[in-house]
Amino acid sequence: MTTQADCLALDAADPLAALRDAFALPEGLTYLDGNSLGARPRAATARAQQVIAAEWGLDLIGSWNTAGWYDLPLRLGQMLAPLIGADADEVVVTDSTSVNLFKALAAALHIQQTTPRRIILTERDNFPTDIYIAEGLAQWLDRGYEVRLLDTWEDLPAALDDDVAVVMLTHVNYRTGRMFDMAAVTAQIHAAGALTVWDLAHSAGAVDVQLNAAEADFAVGCTYKYLNGGPGAPAFIWVPQRHQEHFSQPLTGWWAHRQPFAMEPGYRAATGMRRALCGTPPVVSLALVECGLEVFAQTSMAALRKKSLALTDLFIQLVEEYCPGHPLTLVTPRAHAERGSQVSIVHPHGYAVMQALIKHGVIGDYREPHVMRFGFTPLYTSYQDVWQAVMTLRRILDERDYDLDAARGAVT
Repeated sequence: MTTQADCLALDAADPLAALRDAFALPEGLTYLDGNSLGARPRAATARAQQVIAAEWGLDLIGSWNTAGWYDLPLRLGQMLAPLIGADADEVVVTDSTSVNLFKALAAALHIQQTTPRRIILTERDNFPTDIYIAEGLAQWLDRGYEVRLLDTWEDLPAALDDDVAVVMLTHVNYRTGRMFDMAAVTAQIHAAGALTVWDLAHSAGAVDVQLNAAEADFAVGCTYKYLNGGPGAPAFIWVPQRHQEHFSQPLTGWWAHRQPFAMEPGYRAATGMRRALCGTPPVVSLALVECGLEVFAQTSMAALRKKSLALTDLFIQLVEEYCPGHPLTLVTPRAHAERGSQVSIVHPHGYAVMQALIKHGVIGDYREPHVMRFGFTPLYTSYQDVWQAVMTLRRILDERDYDLDAARGAVT
């Protein structure tokens, strides 16, 4: 049996352990929900104070020039690019993931407009907003476009017919933590004549993403999960150099204009990734994203991925060792190549059990049906956190210390 001493020894030997100090984690709390909202970098408080009190408070509108506000979306994109296997001039941080997904899908369909292809293909188990955005775009285009849903990801090869224009997939499934082989799947899609749009919301900052190596077409993702940018922080969109000249999207706001302050009545797209922008960016939120990204400069995605797998391996092992006999079903793949940085476990009373865990200081979250999600952020999750979480889960299950009538909040 694995012991607490074993976990403490792993922490003592962890080359990334010092990075935990870069984050403000409340005492007495075991935080395993970084796959939903990352912890606050300690530097964020001072950075927010600087932006609000000095740059906005004292320099006012001049800060668009003197504080670098104007170029902030592009500069953050350059910082983020190495984390997803992109070149520095291929990423911009802007808008929300949903809005960026709309842009990417529209751009991919625009490239395919001279073909008879009119199908957007995705998984039924994709994150709902991705499906909603695709459905909304197809309805607005109203030219025979349609969203087709795969019941399982194994159905993809058979579904890649001559009607498919774009395949939209989330790299790591939000519910199960299953991860696609991006390079293999992208090659399969390209062989069928379709383009890819990848959602990296549950992989950027936690797994070693290599967009250019996989020859992907478009990608989007958020910054408030593993990238620790803060609640609702601006998202990112990636367009490889080979697509940038032909990248066209309908949200042609003034910030994407070639000369926004020329105040021309007609739109002329900017060059490069600036054309993926839309309206005036939220500077305070953008500034906090930088605090999260700065921590990544102290390590590598390879090192983070190694620890992520070790943490999730340990969690699965401890649950199986210490919680036998309980109706727990692992839905996250055991194979490293197929696993993101979370572990999802089904229990018939999953919501009630998760609420009990939260009550006792272990923070995970819940997704229907019956899925308890535990996210492992290698920048700050310790092996002792894993031990504490499983020991608390064990006690709750053994003692049936959960309320089946627990009221549900707006966010689960």
